[in-house]
Amino acid sequence: MKAIIIDDEKAMHLIMKRMLAKVSAVEVVASFSETAAAFTYLTKHDVDMIFVDISMPRENGLEFAQRVRESGKETKIVFITSHKEYALFAFDVYAFDYIVKPVAQERLFNTIQRALAEKRPERLQQAEQEPKSNEVKFNCLGEIDIQSTQGTRAKWKSSKSAELFGYLLIHKGRRVSRARLIEDMFGGMPQKNAEIYLNTTVYQLRKVLDSFGVKESLYSDSNHYALSISQVKVDFLAFEEGCRQLSVIDETTIEQAIELERLYTGDLFGDRAFAWSWNEAERLSLLYTSFTQKLCAALLNRGETNAAIRLLMKLRVHNELDEEAFMLLMKAFAVQENTEALTRQYLQYEETLHKEIGIKPSREASELYAQLLSGLDLSYRKKMRQSPDR
Repeated sequence: MKAIIIDDEKAMHLIMKRMLAKVSAVEVVASFSETAAAFTYLTKHDVDMIFVDISMPRENGLEFAQRVRESGKETKIVFITSHKEYALFAFDVYAFDYIVKPVAQERLFNTIQRALAEKRPERLQQAEQEPKSNEVKFNCLGEIDIQSTQGTRAKWKSSKSAELFGYLLIHKGRRVSRARLIEDMFGGMPQKNAEIYLNTTVYQLRKVLDSFGVKESLYSDSNHYALSISQVKVDFLAFEEGCRQLSVIDETTIEQAIELERLYTGDLFGDRAFAWSWNEAERLSLLYTSFTQKLCAALLNRGETNAAIRLLMKLRVHNELDEEAFMLLMKAFAVQENTEALTRQYLQYEETLHKEIGIKPSREASELYAQLLSGLDLSYRKKMRQSPDR
C-alpha cells in the first residue's frame, strides 16, 4: 500500500517514516512540507493513503482534502494533528481516520490494518462486477433513483446528494456554474458554509455514481459541474422523446403509446418539491396530460372503452380540474350507457370546481353533459318501447 506524508515539520517526516517502516504492507513513496507539491504529485501518481497535518501554512490540511475530493480521488486520508477540535470538519471531507499527536505506534498500526482489510473486499467486488454487463437507468419520474439491470438501487448519502443529481440531470449534460448551484440549492446559507456543503455533496454524489460504474459521468472543474447522460437511460427524457415521435396516435402506433404512458410513473421527482424544478415538473406534467388525452381518444375510437376509462380516471387524479380529460370521461361513460357514472362524475367535477376555485363548469362542459344525458334518456326510452314485455 503506497502512502505519502504531508507535514510542515521535518521532524514529523522522520517520525512517521520510522513508524510506517515497521509495517511491511506500507511503502512511503514521497513526503512533502506543503500541500501544493503534494497535490501535483497526486495528479501523476496513484496513492492509497495520505497522512496529512491539519495545521499547515497557506493551505491547511482540511482545504487540501477538499481539493482531493473535488478532483474525484477516493484516496484514504488520515489527519495527523495536535488539535482535537477539527474532528467534525474532518468528517465533512470523508477522512478515513483522525489521529491526535503524539502518534502511538499501536494506534497507527490499527489504522493501517483497517485500511488493508477494506482494500481486499473492494478488489474482490470489482473483479466480480467487471465481467458482467450492467445497464444503468436514471429515474426521476415519481422518484429520484438510479437502477441497474443487476438489481442495484441508489443509496443516497444525503438528501442533498439526491437533489444535486436531479438538478444536474434536468440540465441534460449542460455545464452549471458553482455560483448558480450554490444560489439554487444552498440559498440563504453563508457563502463559506455553502461552498463546503456543495463540495461534500459533490463527493457524495460521485460515490453513489461510482457504485454503478458511472463515476466519470459527473464532470467538474474549478467553476462548473455537469452530468453526462450519453451512457445511461433517463426516464423523463425517454418519455419526452417518445411523445415527440408519437405526435399522432392511430392504429399503427397505439400499442407504442400505451407502453410509453406506463413510463410516466409520477411527476418529476415525486414528492420532493424543489423550487428550482417547478417549471420543468409542470412542463412534463402538461406533456403527459396532453399525450394521454390523445391516447384515450384513440382508445375510444378503437372501441376500447374500459381501457380509456382507466386512463382517464388516472388523469383525473393527476389533475382533477382538467376539463378536456373530464369531457372525454363523460363521453366514455355515455358509450357504456352508464348514466349513474356519468351523473356522478359531473356532480363531483362541479363540486371540485366550486370548492377549489369558486366557479362552475364551462358552458361547453355543461352542454355536453346535458346532451349526453339526453341521448342516454332517448336510448333508454327507445329500448323500453322495443321491449317485448311492453
